[in-house]
Amino acid sequence: MVLDIARRKGKENVYTYGPLIHNPQTIELLRMRGIIPTNNLDDIHEEKATIIIRAHGISPQERERVKQRGIRIIDATCPKVAHVQTIIKKYALLNYTILIVGDGEHPEVNGLLGYARDKGIVVGSRDELNGLPQFDKVCVVAQTTQSIVEFKEIVNRVKARFPDNIVFDTICNSTQQRQVEVKVLAAEMDAMVIVGGKSSANTNRLTGLSELTGTPTFHIETADELKKMKINCYEKIGVSAGASTPNWIIDRVVDKITSYQGGKQQKIRKLLNFWVFTIRCDIYSALGAGCLSFTSMILQKLSINLLNILTASLYVYSMHTLYRFINRRTSGTSIGSFRKELYLRYEKLYLFMALLSLSFAIVSSFFTGMTPFFLLLLLSALGVLYNTKILPENWRLKQLKDLPGSKNVSMALAWGTVAAVLPQIEINPAITPSTVVAFLFVFTMVFIRSAMSDTLDIQSDRLIGRETIPVLIGKEYTQILLQGVLAFLAILLVIAYPAGWAPSLSFVLLSCPFYLWICFKLCDRRLQFSGTAMEGLLETSYIIAGASSFLWLISSRQVL
Repeated sequence: MVLDIARRKGKENVYTYGPLIHNPQTIELLRMRGIIPTNNLDDIHEEKATIIIRAHGISPQERERVKQRGIRIIDATCPKVAHVQTIIKKYALLNYTILIVGDGEHPEVNGLLGYARDKGIVVGSRDELNGLPQFDKVCVVAQTTQSIVEFKEIVNRVKARFPDNIVFDTICNSTQQRQVEVKVLAAEMDAMVIVGGKSSANTNRLTGLSELTGTPTFHIETADELKKMKINCYEKIGVSAGASTPNWIIDRVVDKITSYQGGKQQKIRKLLNFWVFTIRCDIYSALGAGCLSFTSMILQKLSINLLNILTASLYVYSMHTLYRFINRRTSGTSIGSFRKELYLRYEKLYLFMALLSLSFAIVSSFFTGMTPFFLLLLLSALGVLYNTKILPENWRLKQLKDLPGSKNVSMALAWGTVAAVLPQIEINPAITPSTVVAFLFVFTMVFIRSAMSDTLDIQSDRLIGRETIPVLIGKEYTQILLQGVLAFLAILLVIAYPAGWAPSLSFVLLSCPFYLWICFKLCDRRLQFSGTAMEGLLETSYIIAGASSFLWLISSRQVL
């Protein structure tokens, strides 16, 4: 919601009453988008300013001060917190003493006290009850992120001391579930890593609950902190995170832990690390492009030309690397993605390899023919144009890449052209039904993979202002769209052979949409996989296409 407001405001700053979430990295990114946290209304100098009340809520007195300043209020108070505020307001009017179980320094509790007026008392532990006088009647509520165990202990003591009591368990359901999960997970692990802001009460409680199980527990904010910790001596490491910790930070932590771990199965670990390395360096994408080029040539009944496969692989590698290099300040490589570390460490090497690969791809296309050569030059020029500021500065869209959803479509078009069209025009410039089938196969495969990947990265894309399809239409509608595209791909492959548009390989390639359908299911359970692993699993669909085509080619020749 906050990001949508900031986008509508354009260059105008939007303020939040205190930090939006307890995560310094995210707060800094929000600040870059013009979303500025403040605890002092005097810091706001605009005549028509907008301030967002964060999930913790504020007291009625604070709200009145904001109104007196003429500042527009957008209330983003969590419904659970608002429910607690309503309870407190009601029972304070009925002359109940309000006991708020929680941290007296927490902004949520400060806001709740405002609704109790002079009848509110914060209770942080069972021992603090001993110093309270005897009250006629008390109402007990909890900070929404309070520890379940501590709340129950305090409630039992309240019931023993104050016979006339009414208790409301106002701890958030998701908080309760996360706390239970951490205790169960910690009991099964050799060590635990809790990811989240050091000032987050929610995250600190998870850390404390994990420590109570006796399992070594490490509380970190970012993956870089793992370098100072000796976690490679543990075989089984569990990872949990505070409610406000972004997914990309969790993914980076999981990636780091995976790379550090040794264990008994070191050969498998080395193979896994090598696979992850190829994904991070875009080598795996290049291999996938070669597989799709190979498949396209068979679908079009063309002779296998290794130069075309090499051209597709080198071109895709260079374009992907150059895109990430050019946009490294504003893309996922700058906010904790799994590629960040390598890109920052080897910037010059990445640039050199990308330019060298592009040069080799153009030279390779030259040896296949003048038409493929000029087509690749055109594609390269369009790639440069896509990332160049060609529109006026006062326009919201300054580059072609700023067009909503353009990244997914342009990537699929480029892959389809270099993998399917390039081999055909080497022989015959005419577009045949087989070429259309091959192009649509590559286009849909890449489009689905790209959009699914962006669905996983929707948090980071929204933060940096990149309007991918999931950001534009939402995660649910994107999944519906991709399921429709996946169905179209399956139908195309089923009818291509009977219609005479492609060889019987089209039936074999049904393994690809089936595999992508499995990936859909895995994405719904994305926390079981790191971002790197999920990216690799998606790109494996290209490898499956190449392997299926190779096996079909071998078997068909044996039959002949």
